Amino acid sequence: MSKTMSFLAAVTLAAGVLAAPAYTGPVTAQEVRARAGVGHFMAKVKAGKEVTVAYLGGSITAMNGWRNLTTDWLRATYPQAKFKEIHASIGGTGSNLGVFRVAHDALRHNPDLLFVEFATNDGGAAPESIWRSMEGIVRQTWKKNPDTDIVFAYTITEAMKQDYLAGKCNRAASAMEQLADHYGIPSICFGPRVIDAVKAGTLVMSGKEYRDGEGKTLFAKDGVHPALAGHRLYLASVANGFTQMKDMSPADHTAALRTPFVSDNLEAAKMVEIKPSMLVGDWHKLPPSDGKVRAFSARMGEMWYTGAPGATLRFTFRGTCCQIYDLLGPDGGQVWITVDGKRSARPVARFDSYCTYHRIATLGVFSGEDGVHTVEITVDKDQPSRQPVAFRLKNPAAELAAPKYQGTKFWPAKIMLVGDLVTNDE
Repeated sequence: MSKTMSFLAAVTLAAGVLAAPAYTGPVTAQEVRARAGVGHFMAKVKAGKEVTVAYLGGSITAMNGWRNLTTDWLRATYPQAKFKEIHASIGGTGSNLGVFRVAHDALRHNPDLLFVEFATNDGGAAPESIWRSMEGIVRQTWKKNPDTDIVFAYTITEAMKQDYLAGKCNRAASAMEQLADHYGIPSICFGPRVIDAVKAGTLVMSGKEYRDGEGKTLFAKDGVHPALAGHRLYLASVANGFTQMKDMSPADHTAALRTPFVSDNLEAAKMVEIKPSMLVGDWHKLPPSDGKVRAFSARMGEMWYTGAPGATLRFTFRGTCCQIYDLLGPDGGQVWITVDGKRSARPVARFDSYCTYHRIATLGVFSGEDGVHTVEITVDKDQPSRQPVAFRLKNPAAELAAPKYQGTKFWPAKIMLVGDLVTNDE
């Protein structure tokens, strides 16, 4: 570094200005980067205490596989300790939702170890977006308990095959590695072990490559969600990582929080309850007997619903970002969003091409300048077109005419904010 650059860097630091990091490109794929390790967790394990392991991620972690295999391996390897597993994963979601839900789904259980797995579902996100969300997860975790150790886990899919054949992580994992370097967070990359088996000719990545009788193992029928053999490869990477880290001393995570990686990280992301006073029109709380409550309440808590045109969710917040944590479904309606008196150009459907069933979703409301903003979300009188899902049906005309696909329903559960609600007292 030149004297001029050294001087400028010193001035920047002295002024407290956080220089925006730049994405440095694909990172060399390495199965384990121990960095600051998991010393707090291992100290409790070795002392034979009760420990809690939480897994925050997408569908690859939600399915029975490396998650429960890892917990079983820990129990078998360290029988003196008692392990509690927290399943905090939701299929089809990335770190941009994980940062809002980590407090409810993982941190309220006071985990001693938190695995974070979003390298697949964040695959289409820009590095800057990934840093904001992933850093928010890290900083929320260590603000809650600086003794919680974090491990970033990077899954591999067929779409990443060429990256790993070239010895590189995919873009999302590479961006996460820059953040992990900043905070000293260990990472376990599943790609190298899987791709070594591909190179050796013993493994094929997807069902389209698999042929009976060739003596090769199938990694994942769809190239994404591993079969048991694929998950066992993931476990082998985890076991290698923890074997390398088992004797490392606890790290000072509080010190690591002193300097953020990006200034606009989502440390302040939160979910807040919907109150009856915010609801105008014909609204109901879903009863415990409702199938959607049984399916989603562990993640979403209380859920409200309406199918009445004109029913409105109304509130005011101070902040920079607002979304609604809700459901999409075959009987979903469409809603108008009004922020600070400006109505959306068209209604937003709570239905899409996957809606043969109900699933968790988010409704974008506002992202912009910090300030006080008034929000109204109103159910439209018309239901959205059901044609996007027609290609999934055997008899589209008849099935789309059935009651299953009729309705203007809206199911909000939480308000997602980077900011705070404004009450009538403010």
